[in-house]
Amino acid sequence: MGSIEGILSGVQLAFSIEGILFVFLGVLAGTLIGMMPGLGPISAIAIMIPLTYNMDPTVALVLMAGVYYGAVFGGSTSSILLNAPGISGTVATSFDGYPMAQRGEAGKALAVAAIASFFGGTVSVILLMLFAPVLSSVAIVFGPPEYFALMVLGLTAISSLSDGSTVKALISAVLGIMAVTIGIDSQTGTTRFTFNNPNLLEGIDFLVVALGLFALAEVCALIINRNQTSKDRKSLGSLKLSKNDMKDMSGPMGRQSILGFILGVLPGAGATIASFIGYITEKKLAKKPEEFGKGAVRGVAAPETANNAATSGAFVPLLSLGIPGSGTTAVLLGALLVLDIQPGPLLMSEQPQLFWGVIVSMYVGNLFLLILNLPLIPYIAKILAIPRPLLISLVIMFSMIGVYSISFNTFDLYLLVIFGVIGYLMRLFKFPPAPFILAFILGGMMEESFRQAMTMSNNDLSIFINKPIALGMLIAAFLSFTVPIWQGYRSNKKNSA
Repeated sequence: MGSIEGILSGVQLAFSIEGILFVFLGVLAGTLIGMMPGLGPISAIAIMIPLTYNMDPTVALVLMAGVYYGAVFGGSTSSILLNAPGISGTVATSFDGYPMAQRGEAGKALAVAAIASFFGGTVSVILLMLFAPVLSSVAIVFGPPEYFALMVLGLTAISSLSDGSTVKALISAVLGIMAVTIGIDSQTGTTRFTFNNPNLLEGIDFLVVALGLFALAEVCALIINRNQTSKDRKSLGSLKLSKNDMKDMSGPMGRQSILGFILGVLPGAGATIASFIGYITEKKLAKKPEEFGKGAVRGVAAPETANNAATSGAFVPLLSLGIPGSGTTAVLLGALLVLDIQPGPLLMSEQPQLFWGVIVSMYVGNLFLLILNLPLIPYIAKILAIPRPLLISLVIMFSMIGVYSISFNTFDLYLLVIFGVIGYLMRLFKFPPAPFILAFILGGMMEESFRQAMTMSNNDLSIFINKPIALGMLIAAFLSFTVPIWQGYRSNKKNSA
């Protein structure tokens, strides 16, 4: 069966009554789960695996895929309204989404997130339909040297996430790298920085760090500043986007749809890295980068477009190579095997209805998500009207439920509180938490990729020079780090003269 026939069979499935019903149920469940701080799609998909035993494999996969990208779509809500990221892929959304909510523009921030998510998801589905057969070979090209160079390139952008002091941003990043090295070394099996505490052997979960530094730090600030009133914070604001807003959104949405999709195709990158790189890229390209972090429309549109585009892109290595690109797609891979579906290069030719049915259903799902979310914004934003004491209690409760549901270990709750205190102190002394999070995400992958590359080359560093893609990204990383320093030096010299 050719590609055209395969796409037509996918359209037939996606637009059947059964297909539409299960897409709708999947995205609805995913959106509700994504809105809850700490509760991500991994546990939801894991719960659904036994429920799909007697279902048609294609319909079951459509349902679980809907939960996946629905959760990424809905995860922005708690990031914007409460500064409590629903999932890791929406942490970057809180950088500008929450400041918008604080100044009474919660409705606009949620509308921007919904439109950007729909646009990113739709463009990535179109790219997936056009280039899925080719992209699997691109994913294979990326080995440990290329991944190491990509992580280094991401880390050089740390200065872009600073609130003014590059030194404080670098200190924050170093702390993030230190935190991610805690636990058992995956290659040697030795323990690192566990202080003989068995609870630290598996390291610290990302969600503990993200919810601590953002959600609980915000709770600490609300409690300490409880006598201060904020009228704007309770205001939904207008949902209407002006021409300037649409103009500000258009560039980031176009660029990040493509960049997010490409990063999603790379096994191991995923929506979280795509959202951070999307945010950083747009800040570097902006004429007024100082507006980022203070409620810029671009700062919401960029990560939301990138993470939803990456979600669709992640299905390329999953379906065509059987390689999961994230924790969620790893669970989806397990679900495929339980359903007796063997992902790989032959899946497209042997089971075209399944392959194309899932891809076409993503477009239907993104349409449903937009229809569901935009009318619900006035009701969702009523969270802002909740009295402060109750709101604080709810944020703490959901954060603790989210963390505990991952490991069922009370020690992680203590860690959550510790990172909450650290987050508040960082805020008090003006140390930006974003570089900490970015370094925590990239640090572990960078170390693993570097050591794998050294194993491949017999400890020969020239492997990074001999690989054109890796060399190109390392040169870009060097320029990204040195050019701003040189520009700052010239500017200071000119002012002193």
